[in-house]
Amino acid sequence: MSIPWHRPSWATPLARHSEALLIPVGALLAGFLLFALFLALQGKSPAEYYSLVYKAGFGSAFSWQNTLVRTAPLLLAALCVALPARLGLVVIGGEGAIVISGLACAQVAVLTQQAGTAPGMVLSLALMFIASALVGAAWIGAIGVLRHWRGVNETIASLLMTYIAIALMNHLVEGPMRDPNSLNKPSTAPLTDWQRVGQIPGLEVHWGLLAALICCIAAWLLIDRTTWGFGARIAGSNVRAAQLQGLPVGRMIIIVTAMAGACAGLAGAFEVAAIHGAANASLVSGIGYSGILVAFLARQNPLAIIPVAIMLAGFEASNGLVQRRMDLPDATVLVLQGIVFLAILSSETLYGRFRVFTPERWQPLPAEGEISTVQQGNPA
Repeated sequence: MSIPWHRPSWATPLARHSEALLIPVGALLAGFLLFALFLALQGKSPAEYYSLVYKAGFGSAFSWQNTLVRTAPLLLAALCVALPARLGLVVIGGEGAIVISGLACAQVAVLTQQAGTAPGMVLSLALMFIASALVGAAWIGAIGVLRHWRGVNETIASLLMTYIAIALMNHLVEGPMRDPNSLNKPSTAPLTDWQRVGQIPGLEVHWGLLAALICCIAAWLLIDRTTWGFGARIAGSNVRAAQLQGLPVGRMIIIVTAMAGACAGLAGAFEVAAIHGAANASLVSGIGYSGILVAFLARQNPLAIIPVAIMLAGFEASNGLVQRRMDLPDATVLVLQGIVFLAILSSETLYGRFRVFTPERWQPLPAEGEISTVQQGNPA
């Protein structure tokens, strides 16, 4: 039987990979150009700004150290957004999970400070990080439960739960969990020296960076190189098709959101155990919101998150120098992040619109009267 048939239009793998790389890079450059215009309108030199950013973020060994310290929590916060996004979920509550998990880490540290032996110290550190991961998993996992069982929009739920986490942290730190010796800045009791996370030898960067890199690689292997991850990607592309294939979509949603929350929980633990030494208002630093930008710029690819997070961390590390040299306010880097984020969101409309990336989509249809024999495996 012969019927008119037109071959489906699929771009070559090389063209698809080029599109996935060049469009985000172009959107990033467009964001930088718009921000340069923003600076020029204020009478500031864009060239000087970007020069200072390079100098303070990447120009020396000390600059790299400062950048990599900020990279570690950004990687974990970005995973909190990227993992649910592979299932088609927009979860933006990483900030709340970081705050509440950091609080859990500080409380467990206080409860286990009396451990005097080496095994007790190791157990204390393990409990601190396990508790943080579990609290983060429960916090973001609850959003997955609400999404699956009650149909609650995960974006709104995660945002509202962030406000709840911050309010809860403020209440506990300024009330029941407050250290009486923290006079000017309410905080929990400080961690002991052996409860603090040390530095990677030779890098002068805490071990959270290595843990975050391992999490990124593990997430990539799970989502992109396993059958379970393949099923999750199917569910993210077409929930109805996944359900028809018998995939447990609801269970996947809960598992992935819990995994995402565990990553944010580890970020909160490292912020307390490696940076602040106690839980206080400094935990609300916007890392979770910056992770949204990193995840979207990397197109939810766990491996692409790594260079994007390093770049954004370099911009944040240079903020102090830019303020001093150019007399710019602290919020300038937030303006840059916002402009880049809008450029990335706008670029989503460009996929599939360029002939160079999808050449077969632009091939002419067969002339009227032409027919092809449908081969085995070719759709009619």
